[in-house]
Amino acid sequence: MLSNVVTKTYVPDCSTASSFSTNTTIYRRRITLPRKTRALSLITNSSSVLHHQHHFSSVSLSKSILVGEEREFGGAMAGGGVFAEIIDVGDSTSVFKYYADGEWKKSSSGKSVAIVNPTTRKTQYKVQACTQEEVNKVMETAKAAQKSWAKTPLWRRAELLHKAAAILKDHKAPIAEALIKEIAKPAKDAVTEVVRSGDLISYCAEEGVRLLGEGAFLVSDSFPGNERTKYCLTSKIPLGVVLAIPPFNYPVNLAVSKIAPALIAGNSLVLKPPTQGAVSCLHMVHCFHLAGFPKGLISCITGKGSEIGDFLTMHPGVNCISFTGGDTGIAISKKAGMIPLQMELGGKDACIVLEDADLDLVASNIVKGGFSYSGQRCTAVKVVLVMESVADALVEKVKAKVAKLSVGPPEDDSDITPVVSESSANFIEGLVLDAKQKGATFCQEYKRDGNLIWPLLLDNVRPDMRIAWEEPFGPVLPVIRIGSVEEGIHHCNASNFGLQGCVFTKDINKAMLISDAMETGTVQINSAPARGPDHFPFQGIKDSGIGSQGITNSINMMTKVKTTVINLPTPSYTMG
Repeated sequence: MLSNVVTKTYVPDCSTASSFSTNTTIYRRRITLPRKTRALSLITNSSSVLHHQHHFSSVSLSKSILVGEEREFGGAMAGGGVFAEIIDVGDSTSVFKYYADGEWKKSSSGKSVAIVNPTTRKTQYKVQACTQEEVNKVMETAKAAQKSWAKTPLWRRAELLHKAAAILKDHKAPIAEALIKEIAKPAKDAVTEVVRSGDLISYCAEEGVRLLGEGAFLVSDSFPGNERTKYCLTSKIPLGVVLAIPPFNYPVNLAVSKIAPALIAGNSLVLKPPTQGAVSCLHMVHCFHLAGFPKGLISCITGKGSEIGDFLTMHPGVNCISFTGGDTGIAISKKAGMIPLQMELGGKDACIVLEDADLDLVASNIVKGGFSYSGQRCTAVKVVLVMESVADALVEKVKAKVAKLSVGPPEDDSDITPVVSESSANFIEGLVLDAKQKGATFCQEYKRDGNLIWPLLLDNVRPDMRIAWEEPFGPVLPVIRIGSVEEGIHHCNASNFGLQGCVFTKDINKAMLISDAMETGTVQINSAPARGPDHFPFQGIKDSGIGSQGITNSINMMTKVKTTVINLPTPSYTMG
């Protein structure tokens, strides 16, 4: 069936925002053809990708071609094949089940939560709306299962994690399909996320065996006034039940970054996935189920945050919370009580560009860092702070690269795909309108079609504009021209966020001084901000979070130190 979609386009002058006006609204009709997508390995025909300057006035000829067994997503689709048991197929509708006590279950509520496809803006999937009583049961079984799991040898825990990683990679196609449909992740990136997640699990298994296989031995006479009458043995032991809450933008990868460290450390794990991304998470959890983990050790509870959100985070059975998301984490931290918290809550990552920087390198990193996955990344470049003397040249280079970005549906592996929801698109548009009213320079025309927003570079942004401080989580990037390095550092540090930042210069001495001065968890030198590789420490300060992530740090955070002291009747010294 052919469908007509009206595209609304605002066309301001390319040099100033003063002519940005709804009076110049243009309406174009786009005909969207149905497409078939095959699963397994993704190969993109980049030459036929729809570029944003073509708008949607013509039909994209690009297709995601998948090779291997040449089967369509319909044959290895979400909820199909080995995943058939995770979905309840009804006469009129199908609802994905939740996972508890080693089984896939339907909620006693009889209700479901709809997951809207960001591209079609229609309901794509439904998941169970679990009750508070079901949460209580999950916590009971998680506590019991953890006691047995803590007695499981490290090598056996690692063995099961390796098995889960292999199963996850083997079934990347249906999980990638869910990512495409739930969060509009470009097809190639969706597959990459699943494979990366498998690698993370395996690395975590190996790191955990090494890290948890070592303890410490202390003797008392190293402290003044003591004889050697005490031997102290220390080891790392599990916390108990870990509650993991990943975000929509990397629902699989940021879920396993919490699950794998928790399990190798001897904890049980309760997963509350985001609504957008829940089906991807459920498929991932099934891979752990197929690997043979004990019943009750892993649970996945779906439902409305308004009904079970606070109930979960304040539950007395929870011994640790690992959360990635927005300012909801601040509310959680105030309610959670005296338990360890690991939180990453977003950022306004600044890119400081000095006069001696390689501008081609800078431009490439700004476009990659600012616009990949439509800017919906905590570590995306969120503001460019460039020295005035090189600003014109840099902006021109960035504009040229932005013009080459493809815009369209995720199935076509487009560079820019729809943002996750209409409310997100509206928020982004609000930032754009504010910048327009206050005189920012629009380097491209502002265009929006539903949840799809074309990439937009805003030059001559001033500190009185919302976009200078707020995190858009979309394909809109502000450029602020600065007269000194100190001015750039001041703007960076004036933010309530402090996740990451970057600096571009050929002078390593200047780079190190600027890095030391920037109040962020990580500073990248001559590269855009990034989370990873996944074993690197990853943390924010101020409103960007609590604690540090990364495989080693997460394992340590999900354990506590246990000390045993042997008291001797008389001092004892080894003679050799």
